This record gives sequence, structure tokens and C-alpha cells, in this order.
Amino acid sequence: MDIGERRKERLDRGIKVRTDGIYALMSLRELSYLTVPRLVFILGILILPLVMPSMYWQRVISIVCIYALLALSFDFLAHFAGLVSLGGAFFIGTGGYIAAILNTSFGLPTIVTIPISTLLGAAICTLLLLPCLPLRGVYFAIVTLMYPLVFARIIEALNIFGGTDGIMGVVSFPNRWVEQYFMLTMVLLFLFGMRRLVNLDIGLVFRAVKDNDQAVRASGMSITHYKAIAVFIASAMGCLGGACLVHIYMWSGISQFALDFSIIPIAATVIGGAGTLVGPILGCFILVPISELLRAFGTLRIVFYSLILVAFIVIRSEGIMVYGQRKYHQFERWVKV
Repeated sequence: MDIGERRKERLDRGIKVRTDGIYALMSLRELSYLTVPRLVFILGILILPLVMPSMYWQRVISIVCIYALLALSFDFLAHFAGLVSLGGAFFIGTGGYIAAILNTSFGLPTIVTIPISTLLGAAICTLLLLPCLPLRGVYFAIVTLMYPLVFARIIEALNIFGGTDGIMGVVSFPNRWVEQYFMLTMVLLFLFGMRRLVNLDIGLVFRAVKDNDQAVRASGMSITHYKAIAVFIASAMGCLGGACLVHIYMWSGISQFALDFSIIPIAATVIGGAGTLVGPILGCFILVPISELLRAFGTLRIVFYSLILVAFIVIRSEGIMVYGQRKYHQFERWVKV
């Protein structure tokens, strides 16, 4: 190769035209540059159930998907609507109890309880959080954290919805393949749906509410209205996870209001890369299996878990996805001068 007649050029040169979101696809090579990472991610997700060594790890995939929905919900609210929510457990518990009641008390099948629980649970969560929408930052986060704690204590004190024993006899999914691929499909649909949503006009309004809500109010738009829409979308993802969780375990109880459902999605978002949407999902696929592997250490697993989390934060504070995207766009090839 005559180096004098060639030079190195970044792969994305000629693809990015004016902004990172506008592309001019001129060849199959450029199309592949944009689509191959997405196809690899989708195919990798879909073949996971086929390569798991046991039914236990196949079940872990379903649990990972539930946390992934929560992490996606948290990332959307925090980085596109300006609402830091610690209410993952609130969403899970609400969707889970509604699904269990619909199934055990009304005899509705899984195919009906899940969509009803998703929409009805999202409506209930949005209604209860509506008075708190003017709050921002840590104040809104504290309120969302209190809801699951309050509901768990109410159920326990009044002995309603099965009390501490919970609601038993919930119907499971028809089989494990339906369970796993339904969960994986929901994660992919919500991921690409949210990526599309944040780039629409309403997504621009969400970002404007986050960055300068006074300017949005001055333009005549209702900030509370758009925040309520964002909370409804985010809580719908969490309630869907809760509804699926009770059908997976065939039981619903106050443990669904546990703080793990609020904390782990945040940790996964930090590891995967905040503001990327796909990063929190990757973080869940790393963090949750690690947590399962550490169960053999008993209570010491919290120590190892914390060390691993701190190492990720110190070494890659920007997140795995942000680092990977930057390195991918820095690839170079030789071209003729």
C-alpha cells in the first residue's frame, strides 16, 4: 500500500451531515455502519433463551427483562423529562397486585390481565403522583420513594390483598418459551418505541420541560400535562413488569414493594450509560446476573456487589454504552486521497 496516496478517515465521515441525528445514506456500507450494531443487539437478545445452560438461568432472563423495563423507565423520566423517580417498586407493586386480583378474583387469563394491569396501573400511579409533579430533583424522588413503603405498610396493617401472605394461585404463562420471548419482545418494543418517541415533537417538549420549564410555560403549554404524560409512559413500563412478575412467580405480595426494584435500575443506568436508553438495559443484563452469581456468598454478596458497582463507576463513570458508542464512531479506514 502506498501510504502517500492514502489517508485514514473515520467510518462515519460522509454519513453525518449536519447533526448526529441526520444521515445521508449513500451506499450499502454506510447503511451497514448504522444498522449492524442494532441488528447485533436484537439478535443477541433473542438468542439468549437458546444458549442458557439451565431453566434457572432462563428464568433469570425474565427477571432481567423486568429490571430492564424499570431501568428504561427511570432513564426516560430522569434524562428526557427531568423527573428523578425512585418509584420503581411503586410501579411493580401496583401492576402486580392489579394483575393478581384480576386473575384470581375475576378469572381473567394472562393475555387480558397484563394489558389491563399495564394501563390501569399506569393511570393509578399517574393520578397519585399528579399532585407531586410541580416538585423537582430530590423532592420528587423522595415522594416516589415513600409510596411503595406506605402501600406495603398499609397492606400489612389492614391485612388486605392477602396481607403478609399475599395473593396466591395466580396463573402462570403457558410455558417458559412464551414467558421469555414475551418479556424480551416487550423490552425491544419499548426500547425502540422510546427512541422514536424522544425524537418526535413531544420528545422535544419533554426535553424543554427538563431544561427550561419557564420557557415552556411562557409558550402557553402546560408543564403539568406533559409531565403527567411522561409519568404515565414510565409507570406503564413498570406496571407491565409487575404484572409479568406475578404471573412468573404465580404469587403477589408486599415484597414487590421492596426497594431493590427502585435501586437496581438506577445502578444499571449508571453502569450502562444514562441518557442512552439502551445503556440501562445493557446494565441490567450485566448487573442482575452478577447479583445471582453472588448469591452463594450469602450476606457477603452485598460487599462484592458494591465493589463491582464502585469499580464500574470509577473506571467508566460515563457508562459502557457511551464509551462503546464513542469508540465505534472513532473507527478509521484507509481511503484514497
